[in-house]
Amino acid sequence: MNPQTIIDTFVDFYRERGHLLLPESSLIRPSDDPVLFTSSGMHPLTPYLEGRPHPLGDRLVNVQRCLRTTDLDEVGDPTHLTVFQMLGSWSLGDYDGPQSLRWGYHLLRDGFGVNRDRLYATVFGGDEQVGPDDGSLAVWQELGVPVELTGPENWWSNGPTGPCGPDSEIFVWTGEAPPSGTPTTDDRWMEVWNHVQMRYHRHDDGRLTPLAQPNVDTGMGLERMEMVLRGGRSVFEGEGFGPWVRAVTDLWRPDEHSLRRVCDHLRSSVVVVADGVRPSNTRHGYVLRRLVRRVLTILWRDDSTRTLSDLPTEPITHTLDWFRLGVDVGELRGLLREEERRFRELLRRGRPVVARQLSGGPLTEDDYRYLHDTHGLPRDLVEGLAAEAR
Repeated sequence: MNPQTIIDTFVDFYRERGHLLLPESSLIRPSDDPVLFTSSGMHPLTPYLEGRPHPLGDRLVNVQRCLRTTDLDEVGDPTHLTVFQMLGSWSLGDYDGPQSLRWGYHLLRDGFGVNRDRLYATVFGGDEQVGPDDGSLAVWQELGVPVELTGPENWWSNGPTGPCGPDSEIFVWTGEAPPSGTPTTDDRWMEVWNHVQMRYHRHDDGRLTPLAQPNVDTGMGLERMEMVLRGGRSVFEGEGFGPWVRAVTDLWRPDEHSLRRVCDHLRSSVVVVADGVRPSNTRHGYVLRRLVRRVLTILWRDDSTRTLSDLPTEPITHTLDWFRLGVDVGELRGLLREEERRFRELLRRGRPVVARQLSGGPLTEDDYRYLHDTHGLPRDLVEGLAAEAR
């Protein structure tokens, strides 16, 4: 299955069960939202998960672009991405978690053709506030899918406070040998789909109180699902990354880990710019700036003459089409070139400043504050320059 077929199969399955298609939201959250970027499909639905009636009803489905910086340091492995597409379904006070799991199992088996022998599930085993998720456990046992009880790994929330609840994660075996172990003992079990029973609100003091209505929120990463159905060994082998991998390999031939990071960060930067963000030293703009600088840091390790100006247009236009976004490509390329120029200048000014500070010994918190406040050098850049000087 190609990505569009995966999307169509998912959306059609839920539409046949009374779900209406929810329009996609921007990556950029409203100014009163403490979270900068849409990090999951449920994020824009928070008021409705807390009880407000949704204008489209209580069964919804959509495809949503998401950005997560919490996994930034894991990007470079076969499965983690900064920006990705999430296939989601919701029950806003309608059907329950066990029903969602039964539908999920049948979609994987009959819609996507995943053999039951390649499936494994994990379920919340309980803690001091909430008991084990016996309903989900019973469903997987009834369906003949092996299941593992875990702790906080199977409790989902979008932050320290707000809607939350136990979840059941569905894993698919990606190894060449017959399945073995469990999701917590063998990383060849890859999570592809999470079904969350959003039943509680967590307060500042850690207390849990029931939501006005119990909800179900599911999320499936498109790029991971494509990897599973293709039998690939990395999400970077999928259609969404093909033009980037070819372009970056032809230009700079980095090692595999660096190749993945460069492709991910450049692709993510294109999406963030297309959603209206411009580089800055705060909030959304700093995330964009950090992504571009991480790319340049990798590229310049081996050759400081490398430049983003050499990037062909194809991967950029492909990404804009992939995420259903429109922006002037020439303007976007100019923005990347200007950000590269600024970073070169900052490095030129920063190296001797950091070297002088290091001459007095290892950097302290006061040193980091001084370098930032006086010279405009952010901590991650200082750490990189310090490591370079050792």
